[in-house]
Amino acid sequence: MLTRRGFLGAAGLAGLAATTCSRPGDALGELQDDLPPLRRPSAAPDVVARDEEYWRRVAAYYQVGEGYTNLEAGYFGMMAAPVLAAYHGHIDRVNRDSSYYARRDYGADFEAVRERVARLLGARPPEIALTRGATEALQRLIIQYRHLAPGDAVIYADLDYGAMQLAMNALAQQRGASVVKLEIPEPATRANVLDAYARILEATPSARLLLLTHLNNKTGLIIPVQEIVALARARGVDTVVDAAHSFGQCDLTLDDLGADFVGLNLHKWLGAPVGAGVMYIKGSRLGDIDVMLGDDGPADRIESRMHTGTANFATFLTVPAALDFHDAVGAPHKAARVRYLRDRWVTAVRGTRGIDVLTPDDHDLVAAITSFRLGGRTGTEENQAIVRDLLERYGLFTVWRNGVARGDCVRVTPSVYNTPADLDRLAEALRALAARA
Repeated sequence: MLTRRGFLGAAGLAGLAATTCSRPGDALGELQDDLPPLRRPSAAPDVVARDEEYWRRVAAYYQVGEGYTNLEAGYFGMMAAPVLAAYHGHIDRVNRDSSYYARRDYGADFEAVRERVARLLGARPPEIALTRGATEALQRLIIQYRHLAPGDAVIYADLDYGAMQLAMNALAQQRGASVVKLEIPEPATRANVLDAYARILEATPSARLLLLTHLNNKTGLIIPVQEIVALARARGVDTVVDAAHSFGQCDLTLDDLGADFVGLNLHKWLGAPVGAGVMYIKGSRLGDIDVMLGDDGPADRIESRMHTGTANFATFLTVPAALDFHDAVGAPHKAARVRYLRDRWVTAVRGTRGIDVLTPDDHDLVAAITSFRLGGRTGTEENQAIVRDLLERYGLFTVWRNGVARGDCVRVTPSVYNTPADLDRLAEALRALAARA
């Protein structure tokens, strides 16, 4: 059973409940000691996903804004109440003790955080470096990749994140290599995605580096990364895997990806404060990523591959509290819940004339994120107008996405604080908009 006070005590912050959160006018506002206990059900995840009483208790740990329904949880993850309280406590401590703490004690505390994250991911602590986000981690992995020479090629797909595409372009330009672009099939299936990667690898014998996005931010499609990594490895092609949205939205470890180089976030679906990510380099592959900017430290340490500089101390110190709450809710249950909410609206509109859902219903290929097109509209302004209509007419906050080969779309991303009724309202709104299109 998890109560807010019990959670804070377990995290070594028992006094925070009595000091930070009880003062009149405190910035934490509605954060109270009477939050409902979390007694995680023992049923299978797909059953728990439909246990509305349990998810009402979970939702009570979030301070959700009023006047709109947030269906754009993919940008960054809201901190749950005990995580927010821990964050405030760490900010106070770091600000109070300043360099006295940072110079004397922070190093050991930071290392403890790294060890905790490594356990979550199924990695060894020396294989991971904490970063300010997946983008920072992936840019370093790409730009510092050592084995690209003139005449070689790099490969990426339309659904890969824009900043990572730019990094691949920059690497190729620096090394005199070529860029090969892949279009992910629409509609996607496991078979046609695998076939698309197999064909591009077959057609590009000069390929040396492949960028893969496990769960992309544009349509929400999950690709079978482990199988594609194996296809690439058989041809002598290395892969860098973008798992920015994967951990917390899906229940997995690094072994499930099978890749030697991975970048991911802790501040999206794992609920840490903004500014926390991870760079993973498999221990045996450290030498294949160059040191950063001529670093003269030990070349056999991952720290020489990533210099974040003076980051937000409190952000990293709060990561264990976020992982505690994530564990308390239950990683498999959380993954099943957000997929259930996704299925709720998709099932209601699938087959409706004028609504094109861009991900399949295969649960191996989807999680929370799913995008749609309305009335065949693929332009930027058209999709931005749909986002405005959903917010202004129906109070539903979504986001427009571009970069998909076949045109722009609107992304919907529910989280654990959303209800089935939220997604029913979305489905009703989309049918109304489609009827007017």
